[in-house]
Amino acid sequence: MREYSGKSVYGGIAIGPIKVIKKDNSQVKRIHITDTESEVNRFVQAKQNSKEQLEKLYEKAVLEVGEANAAIFDIHNMMLDDLDYIESIENVIRTQSVNAEYAVALTGDNFSEMFSAMDDDYMKARASDVKDISERIIRNLAKIEDINSSFDESVIIVADDLAPSETVQLDKEKVLSFVTVHGSSNSHTAILAKTMNIPSVINCPVEIDSDIDGAFGIVDGYNGKLYIEPDESIISAMKKRQQEDVEKQKLLFTLKGKSNTTLDGKEIKLYGNIGNLKDLASVFINDGDGIGLFRSEFIYLERNDFPSEEEQFQIYKVAAETLAGKKLIIRTLDIGADKQADYFNLESEENPAIGYRAIRICLKQPDIFKTQLRAIYRASAFGNISIMYPMIISVDEVKRIKEITEEVKNELKAGGVTFNDVEQGIMIETPAAALISDELAKEVDFFSIGTNDLTQYTLAIDRQNSKIDDFFNPHHPAVLRMIKMVIDNAHKNNIWVGMCGELGADTDLTPVFLKMGIDELSVSPSAILKVRKKIRETDLSKIEDSYSNAIK
Repeated sequence: MREYSGKSVYGGIAIGPIKVIKKDNSQVKRIHITDTESEVNRFVQAKQNSKEQLEKLYEKAVLEVGEANAAIFDIHNMMLDDLDYIESIENVIRTQSVNAEYAVALTGDNFSEMFSAMDDDYMKARASDVKDISERIIRNLAKIEDINSSFDESVIIVADDLAPSETVQLDKEKVLSFVTVHGSSNSHTAILAKTMNIPSVINCPVEIDSDIDGAFGIVDGYNGKLYIEPDESIISAMKKRQQEDVEKQKLLFTLKGKSNTTLDGKEIKLYGNIGNLKDLASVFINDGDGIGLFRSEFIYLERNDFPSEEEQFQIYKVAAETLAGKKLIIRTLDIGADKQADYFNLESEENPAIGYRAIRICLKQPDIFKTQLRAIYRASAFGNISIMYPMIISVDEVKRIKEITEEVKNELKAGGVTFNDVEQGIMIETPAAALISDELAKEVDFFSIGTNDLTQYTLAIDRQNSKIDDFFNPHHPAVLRMIKMVIDNAHKNNIWVGMCGELGADTDLTPVFLKMGIDELSVSPSAILKVRKKIRETDLSKIEDSYSNAIK
């Protein structure tokens, strides 16, 4: 038996044969050519073939993982049209009289190194994207087929790494799990794995060779383990864990239709977080009470230009109508930091997470903001819509937002447009907002605590930086005390308070948040029933000690 330890990306147990995927890593040779224009034409044709392949991948990904996660293939397609990239390749061919494969490889390496050297985390992530599209063009030039994505049986994929395009091409019905030697938990591939619910492990130091191809393997996605030809004790333990997972899932679905009420009678709203209309189905399947976070920025990220008022209105209207009176909380666009849309023309920043983003863009560019607000208000006539604003740090910001919303409402009234009263809320995701939450509560109808950024800013730790993962502690007493302060200040001013960050789905803290008095939790749709189970098992009268210890 061989055992390897890596980093878990998505939990679960997978048992079955191993399928090794080895890429064609043969070195691209530099070949002198005389007809440079013919070589440029070869490159142009290969680029066009690559674009057509990416369009098909996008369509497949939309069906399997939704528009938001499929957007990476749109990004790759746009990068193929980048003039700097294209001109560099064509210039190398013409000035050095070399083959197109060499010119693409050289340009890809140069651009990748350039992006890797940048301080901006978003731009650093583009390094792997450039390599991916360059490798695709080279494969098309050499007429090499993509990896074989169809298998005769269900398998555990083991590879050095997988690009997003390779992950999407895999036959989802035949992939039990995947394990890679390299990779990042924040990569597009890891995100796709989570969306596809495939147990997966990265940074696993397994040797990629033919002798493990076809071997019997087990992946423990919970603990980041890969076992090759495991002994009977491991097989027995993992089969038992796998069966327990099946039974837990069955048990969770028996909770559909049940209330989110503790043993001692406290009831709480349990909503879902979504990024597009397709995600609504997951909320319904998992019996969510409504939508606590509609990430409206994905409407912008999935386009090559600003979405019109009418386009946004139709999306919000469909969501509101589909929810049939259930709550729909729309977060205004949270562009910036790691969420970039080229047409915003945002300058590179040394510290983008604390830079020009979210509400700051909206207040600096009110035309963009008012277009979105008009669309939301128009859609409010068709359902139960609330609005919340991200990255708030001051009362003055809230007052300016209210002035702009009044301008929008007056414009709509003047045009004879019908709309409903809309609850106005803010996200508490900066220490500044938490510390002045008593004043902010006087200006709004509700708070929603964004624990991801609140933790990042409170601990001064970049949550995108894997090197300091060990220091990132969302259970830190400072974070929990801030949450308690926010809840207390909200209730003193008679407004309700929810939570829409990752901590909302952390069932170890569910009793703590309930004891603090949280009114609503909004989580990933797949976590709704798990959190409901924890709520229904909790007796708030009996958790004083654990609660006190958590916030000490």
